[in-house]
This record gives sequence, structure tokens and C-alpha cells, in this order.
Amino acid sequence: MFIGPFALANSLFVAPMAGVTDRPFRQLCKRLGAGYAVSEMVTSRRDLWDTLKTSRRANHDGEPGPIAVQIAGTDAAMMADAARYNVDRGAQIIDINMGCPVKKVCNQWAGSALMQDEALALSIIDAVVQACASANVPVTLKMRTGWCQSHKNALSIALAAQDAGVQMVTVHGRTREQAYKGAAEYDTVAAVKAALHIPVVANGDISSPEKAREVLRRTGADAIMVGRAAQGRPWIFREIAHFLETGEHLAPPLVSEVKRLLIEHLHDHYSLYGEFSGVRTARKHIGWYVRSLPGGEAFRHCMNALEDSASQVAAVAHFLDRLNDTMDRIPPAQPCLTPGATPVPLPEHRMEAAL
Repeated sequence: MFIGPFALANSLFVAPMAGVTDRPFRQLCKRLGAGYAVSEMVTSRRDLWDTLKTSRRANHDGEPGPIAVQIAGTDAAMMADAARYNVDRGAQIIDINMGCPVKKVCNQWAGSALMQDEALALSIIDAVVQACASANVPVTLKMRTGWCQSHKNALSIALAAQDAGVQMVTVHGRTREQAYKGAAEYDTVAAVKAALHIPVVANGDISSPEKAREVLRRTGADAIMVGRAAQGRPWIFREIAHFLETGEHLAPPLVSEVKRLLIEHLHDHYSLYGEFSGVRTARKHIGWYVRSLPGGEAFRHCMNALEDSASQVAAVAHFLDRLNDTMDRIPPAQPCLTPGATPVPLPEHRMEAAL
């Protein structure tokens, strides 16, 4: 799998999600099997480039390449400037956001709203490709199937984008009108793949290894992109990779491994956001990790009242240790032991046993 000159580790991608796919989350997903991750979208507005929010979104310190930055906006010249700005700061791939369904983005005619105006969308694509050409930086595009059910134009935009020099297209199998409701459809993704000679990535509702295999078969896509299913479950990428390779399920992670991963994630998160913001923005990540565990909802409410990172980490460690202890009290049956005999060591507990 290549994007321009860059060879990717595999064809399992992390979807760019605002407020989620920051550097700590991207790095964690890559460690756990993702072959590629794109930053959360960076604005094309020059007056916001030096803000703390934008600088955090564009932070790739220590992140393995290729470094991909997604940009969003409505003006071709501004988007070209934003591309050049991010390339100058280390971006190796520029992704154009034409898929975000959020109202505050679409109300400004950015994100998926651009699909309503193909001429504007294509002027932006052309300007960004030209801006990146001198630096030999590939441009990719992420979009939806269309604005609404009656106006699905992903195929025509994808063909024009390919002609303009875009080197990969990702299609989320929903319209903007759907947002994240209903079910994703993959016929449009398959039609785009059949018509293009550049790589096509399928996105939407890929939440299990079986679904990943099904979507790849139905669409013929070169890669899949996982978004919400990776929230609190970043190991989904290695699970999918193992299933696609062997047809068998990888054992779920040990509770002890989840504890280690989450605590490492938290410390990396605090290092990017600082103590005050880090504690507050980490709450959603912790909530995703524990949402399906016994007592997870009650723990989340208690954890959300904590105001410092040390207390937050200690609470997470205690919750997961207690989970392991509870499972220890329900051990698998063992044969009766003679007095003084050593019990057979019990296996460490895996996450599926807690559910």
C-alpha cells in the first residue's frame, strides 16, 4: 500500500476525528497495528494557526512517518496556503477534509458541505495539489457519498480529484444528511473503487474483524479506515490484521495490558495538553475504555469529578486492579488439592471475560 512515495505498514487506517486523533492517540493506534493515521483537521484560517488548539492538533513530535495532516476550509487560496504552511512544518501528506458532517463546519461550507458545490470543491482540490507539487507532497481526499440521499456525487468528485492529481480517496459510506445515523452503505464505495486507478479507502461502521473482511470483499477497496470503533479499543487494528491474515480471532488483551496501555496513554496525553486541560480531555478516553465493563458507568461518573492527573491515574489503576480481583474470586474449576500442595497458577484475565 503506497501513498505517493510512501510505503505503508499495512492497509488498516485510523480515521481523523476532531478531538480524538491527537498525537498520543495516533501513536497508540500505530503501536497496536494501524498502518496509517491522519491528524484531526487543521483550519485553513491563517489567524488561527498560532493558537494553542491548532498547535496541538499539528503536533507530531516523535511520531513515526509518514506525517499526514488534514486541512479544512472553503477558499482555494487559503487552503493552498494552509497546505504550504503545514508542509513547511513537516507534513509529508496533505489530506483535504470533505467529509466532516458537523454543523459548525458545514455552516461555513467546509467539510462535507463542499460536496454541494462541485466547482468550489474542485477548485480547492486543484489549488492544494498545485501548492504541494513543488515539494513532492501527495494530496489525499476524504469525503462522504454525497450531501443527501438524492444527491450522491462521490463518484464524479473522485474522478475529477484523480484527474487533478489526488493520490488517494477515502469514502465514508454515509451522506452528510445521515451524519453518523443509520447504516453505512458500500455500493458507492465499490463504484468509486471500480472507476479509479488510485487507491480507494472504505470507511464507515467497521467495528469488528468480520466487518472489515466483509467491507473489503464488497468494495474491493485497497484499505479500510476505522474511526469510532477504535475509541477505547485501539487494539482493534491488531485484531483485524490477525483475522485477515489467519481467519482466526486474536485473543483479547489481558486486563493488565489494558491497564498499562491506558496509563501510558494518559501520561502521553498530559504531556501534550498539560495538567489542567489534560485531565479534562482525558475523561472521554477513559470513559470509552471502561464503558462496557462491569461498574464502568459508575466509575466514569466518579472519575469525572477528579481534578488532577495523579488522582485520575490512581483511580484508573484501582478500577482495573479491582476488576482483576473480582475475576480472581470466580476462578475456573480446579481439582481438589492434597494438604500442602501448590495450586495450579490461574491464567491472567482477558478483557472478554469481564464483559
